[in-house]
Amino acid sequence: MGSALLGVVFHWLGGLASGSFYVPYKGVKKWSWETYWLVGGFFSWIICPLLLASFLTKDVFGVLGSQSASTLGWTFLFGALWGTGGLTFGLAMRYLGMSLGMGVALGYCAAFGTLLPPIFKLFFPSIPVPETITEIASSTAGQVTLLGVAVCLLGIFIAALAGATKEKEMSAEDKQKAIAEFSFKKGILVATFSGIMSACFSFGLTAGNPIGDASVAAGTSVIWSGLPKLIVVMLGGFATNFVWCVGLNIKNRTGYQYLASHARAEHAGLTASGGEHGGGSSSGSSTPAQSDLKIPMLGNYLFSALAGTTWYFQFFFYTMGETQMGKFGFASWTLHMASIIIFSTMWGWIFHEWKGSSKKAHRLIVTGILTLILSTIIIGVGTYIKGSGGGH
Repeated sequence: MGSALLGVVFHWLGGLASGSFYVPYKGVKKWSWETYWLVGGFFSWIICPLLLASFLTKDVFGVLGSQSASTLGWTFLFGALWGTGGLTFGLAMRYLGMSLGMGVALGYCAAFGTLLPPIFKLFFPSIPVPETITEIASSTAGQVTLLGVAVCLLGIFIAALAGATKEKEMSAEDKQKAIAEFSFKKGILVATFSGIMSACFSFGLTAGNPIGDASVAAGTSVIWSGLPKLIVVMLGGFATNFVWCVGLNIKNRTGYQYLASHARAEHAGLTASGGEHGGGSSSGSSTPAQSDLKIPMLGNYLFSALAGTTWYFQFFFYTMGETQMGKFGFASWTLHMASIIIFSTMWGWIFHEWKGSSKKAHRLIVTGILTLILSTIIIGVGTYIKGSGGGH
């Protein structure tokens, strides 16, 4: 039980990291979203996984080289699919803010992280998932888990209703003050897609279990054994995000920002939200002063690196917590989701994202978040019944 409690602590530390990672991006100035997202992501997906696995595990490259093409392929593929959820996760933050954006996206993530693997197994039996959705639904444990998924979808609906209420009540000026690009419709669409695809991260870790086993066999302590498989999952995520962000750099002509000391006139008003506030336009009648075009290069790289590193540490602590949970390992994903929702909501209140909305909207978002947390508990109960051997 002591190890399980330590695992809970690690999962909550991971939730704190995930719920806080977007905060440093607010310090980025005069860079487009695709620029700072890719810089931060380079630390998340490449530098941190390689660096920490190299320091904390044994013969990491030998371990990876000994894996079958099937193991590496599935782990990379799920990482690439998760990557599409990761890049749209940033968009959800832009359009909905931290509390609503993370609540909706992670609610979907918790639900579909449970549903998609067994559904896929019906069509692709070789996927490393224990049961199909039909087998899950035939047991008491599975039925409880599916009840949790239904509650999760209810929580998403309530949170979405809160967002709709907020959009209806707040003036355009209030929306811009709280969230520069608040857009409920866009936000719900991207948060839905993000939450569904982000669930693939848990599938990638499952597919990469042979990598962790090989790392232990090579002499790595069990607590660090999940780090080598993160390299492969994150590489898949990097591939997706790299293609998308570079494509946007080309389309929006923002690729120069990585090295330029001054922004072009049309990008003068860029903030970390990706929006423009009072910046000059090449078609406007006035030209911004040279000082208004200066890009704080060092600060932008530092803030982006901090955000990316913080994002990686959610996975770092997740794999540590997973190794400590023992027979309570079923609760890892639900603990992670619940803690992220709580901490992201905390940041949403700190940044006054719901300032100017009515008491009704406040009650709805609180109810929605609590319902999402309740759903993760119900899902955990279902997986506990299964893990204890009951419910059949």
